[in-house]
Amino acid sequence: MEVLLDTRRQRKLLILYLFIGNVAAQCSKPDAGENMVLTEESLLKNDFPEGSEVTLECSNGYEKESGSGIMNCIDNKWTEPDLNCKKKDCGFPKAEPHMEFNTSQGTLFGSVVKVTCEEGYRISGSSYKHCLPKGWFGRASCNIVTCSKPTEVENGEHSWSSDNKPEYKQTIHFTCKPGYTMLGNQSIQCTKNGKYDSEPPQCIGLTTEGKITTNIITTAPTTTEQETSTGNGLTATPTFHKATTVTARPSTNISTLKQDYRKRPSEENNTTPSTSKKEQNIETLNINKDKGYTAVIISVVVVTIVLCLVAFFLNKFLMRKKGSVGNEPIC
Repeated sequence: MEVLLDTRRQRKLLILYLFIGNVAAQCSKPDAGENMVLTEESLLKNDFPEGSEVTLECSNGYEKESGSGIMNCIDNKWTEPDLNCKKKDCGFPKAEPHMEFNTSQGTLFGSVVKVTCEEGYRISGSSYKHCLPKGWFGRASCNIVTCSKPTEVENGEHSWSSDNKPEYKQTIHFTCKPGYTMLGNQSIQCTKNGKYDSEPPQCIGLTTEGKITTNIITTAPTTTEQETSTGNGLTATPTFHKATTVTARPSTNISTLKQDYRKRPSEENNTTPSTSKKEQNIETLNINKDKGYTAVIISVVVVTIVLCLVAFFLNKFLMRKKGSVGNEPIC
């Protein structure tokens, strides 16, 4: 009976020993290294007994450069992984028409690229693209710049007949109706800012005949009857004024008419050289004559005073020499 009890006791001790030994001979859940994760199969395991094996793989945004990624449980420890991971390269972004990229930050995972458009185009969408695990993220397109439709010009027409808006560098031409002249540029162009390079022109003109009268000074031929004495032996030719009428018809260019009208004074000055010179000579002679009279009077007074002083001092000197003083002359 005692032998039977000892046998049962030994069996219990053996089972307890085996259980404790199995619990101690296993590894804890492994930790992944930098830029690495456990495979899905390895993540599903709960126990890692002695000799167990797990596999690592590169995380999102990275790709395997070398190694297998296998780890083994030996003496309750995991072996070091031999897997090396590097960043994925998204490559140069696919360019849309009229689109440009600034790739100064590179094209590897996590990089950001700035998106720009050519001159005359505007970006629609995101201005940046991000390199993510599945490639570039961020949509954008470059649309051509448009200007507003040209406004109607009073008494004129423009060349734009489309229902669409004018696009970058497209030009609109203007014309005026008969009898009107254009003030401003004949054509305007849509610029990169979505505005025209100048304002639309205006069509202006005369609806009825207008008259502008100017006085033009002319010189008549010099004759004996026309010459007039001035009293100083000189003659002056009379000046005649002729009224000239300039008619501006509706088709007349207003700017040309203004220029012709401005030229009249210079023409007038060229038509009266002889008359103006004679008048100036007469005035000059009169002035010189008055100045001559004044100079003569002043000279006579000065000479008289000098002579009186000389006579006075000479008489005084002679009287003293004779020893008597006579009556002194008085000037």
